[in-house]
Formats: sequence, C-alpha cells, structure tokens
Amino acid sequence: MSGRVTLKTVPSIPQKLCFGPLELSPAVTLAPMAGVTDTVFRRFIRNLGGCGLIMTEFTSSHGILADDRRRKGGKKPHRRSSFNYLYFEPDEHPIVAQLFGSDPQVLADAARVVEDLGFDGVDMNFGCPVKKVVKCNGGSGLLRDLPLIEEILTAVRKAVSIPFTCKFRTGWDDDDIVCCEVGKIAEQVGLQGVALHGRTRAQGYSGTANWDWIAALKQSVSIPVVGNGDVFSPEDAVRMFEHTGCDGVMIGRAAASNPWIFRQIQQYVATGRYDEPTEADRYRMIKDYYELLVEKQDKISGEVSGKMKQFATYFTRGVRNGSQLRKAIYRAEGPEHVLETVDRFFEEQLVSAA
Repeated sequence: MSGRVTLKTVPSIPQKLCFGPLELSPAVTLAPMAGVTDTVFRRFIRNLGGCGLIMTEFTSSHGILADDRRRKGGKKPHRRSSFNYLYFEPDEHPIVAQLFGSDPQVLADAARVVEDLGFDGVDMNFGCPVKKVVKCNGGSGLLRDLPLIEEILTAVRKAVSIPFTCKFRTGWDDDDIVCCEVGKIAEQVGLQGVALHGRTRAQGYSGTANWDWIAALKQSVSIPVVGNGDVFSPEDAVRMFEHTGCDGVMIGRAAASNPWIFRQIQQYVATGRYDEPTEADRYRMIKDYYELLVEKQDKISGEVSGKMKQFATYFTRGVRNGSQLRKAIYRAEGPEHVLETVDRFFEEQLVSAA
C-alpha cells in the first residue's frame, strides 16, 4: 500500500469498548448489513485487521424458529435457511447476531437459539427502513411503538445471559425523534449498550446523519453508545468521536467499498497517517473475496454469481477503469468466468501501469 500523511499531530480515540463482559478492541465495529455481512465478508474484514466486532446480517426471528424446528426434525434446510445467515467460523469471534421482528416471545426464543449457537452477543434491529420490514412492524417501524420496544427488550433480556444490545434510528421522522427515550428504555431493561444511526426512518440513507442526536443520546444514558452514519474515512471516525463523545463507532456502507477502512483508522490514530490501497491490493482483495465465496457457497444466503456481481459494484470503486471491469463481471456466466475476467482485467491494468 502507498502511504499518505494527513496530520502533523496524532488524533486520539477510545481503543476499548465493553458491552458488559464482552471487551472489544479497537472500539470500531462492522455494522450489520443485509446481503453484505455474511460469513465470507465478515472473515474478509476480520483478516484485514482493525475491526473490534463483526455482526451478522439482520435475521428474521420467525425464520430462525422455523428453521430450528426443521433442523431438530431432521429435515434438510432450505437454500435460504436462516442458519446460513447465522453461520460463522471460529476465527470470527467476537461476533454478534442481529435479529429483527416484532413478537416479544418469538424474539426471545430466537435469541435463545442464537445463544446456543455460541454467539458472543445478540443485537436487536430497530433501524431498518425497508418498507417490507417496516410494514410488518419490524425494524424502524417499531420506533412508533415504544411500549412494544420495552416489551421486546424485556423478554429478550430475560431469555439470554449473553451481552444484549440494540441498534436504532433517531426516530420515524423529524417530528417524531425518540432516540433518547429508546436509549433510556434499553438502559432500564438491562442492555449492555446501544448503537444509533443518526438518520430518521423517513430519510432512509439520504441526506446527512445528524451526529448531534448521537451526542444527546450519550448524555442521556450511562451504558455505552456506538455512533453510526456517514463515517467514510478515518478522519470521519475521529470527528464522530470528538463531536459526540460516543464510546464506539460503527461503519457500514464504507466497509463494502473500502474494507481497509478499519485498518486505516488504527494506522491514523497511531501515526497520524494511513495507507491507501494500490491497484495490486485491490486485485488481491477482489480475487481473494471471490475465491472465498466459491469455497463457502453452501454457507451463504444467495447464489454465488449474484454475490460476485453485487460486490463488483462495491469493490470496483477506486479501480482505474473500474466501470469496464464491472460491465465485464455483469456479463460473465458463472463463478469461473468471473474469476477469469478479474484476472485478465488486472493483468492488463498492472502491465499498462508498469
């Protein structure tokens, strides 16, 4: 990697984050992302270094119980079994499973399954803005029903002994901001931490994350607060810590296009500089990720070729002539053809750059 000096003085951020007995170092975590944070991507991030905690894709509590019944009945799991979302390797620890749903008892039972599977913690999703989730009163839809949130958190807290956290948005819209109230409920029920995405449900992923609400939440509770939203660089991570006083930073979309960001943050706070990936680094990243996808194709949700094409959108950002590579991958038929396409493209790129 090539180096870049960014500051004359070295920035400072917390290096440790504790959710009860679960001690994380550094205090930077990977956000749970549907269709992204499967076992392959999580291990990829873990191997690059600098990430204190990884999390699963958010997983349906109803799906977990249905698949658990099938498993106990000796039936073959579905291709899109919830246990594919929850599959993890020993080298992924510490790892937390994130659940979604709106039935307190179902969520409590699903959390027990998660605990039995050996996860280091369980997290509840009150933040997903997707319509099909919200219309079932899941994700950020629950922000309109604080008594139900309290009922859910109470039921799950009683069901498991592992660390328990939740992630949510500031509110349904700008006229209904409830993040501090949700944080207080979580603290009163006995959760070990909370994470706040500084956007409302109405915003989706548009506009700007309001870090002032992360700061307000931090002032409202004594349990750890993790900030999330618009952290796209090491400088952003430091600014979030400084602006909000949060205990940890959670990174989502930026990790998909720049999986080195966690390592870059650690370099930045240690030296005031961090390395930018070279073309050769990007080549190894794409090739390694795709090969791991093929190796673990029976442990992921979705089909391998589809995943390869999905991640081509993320991974080709910053690649010279990346649009050409994306188009070639989209046209490729089958995983082997995709790998051949990647090899051929970068061999030509690296030769032309020499």
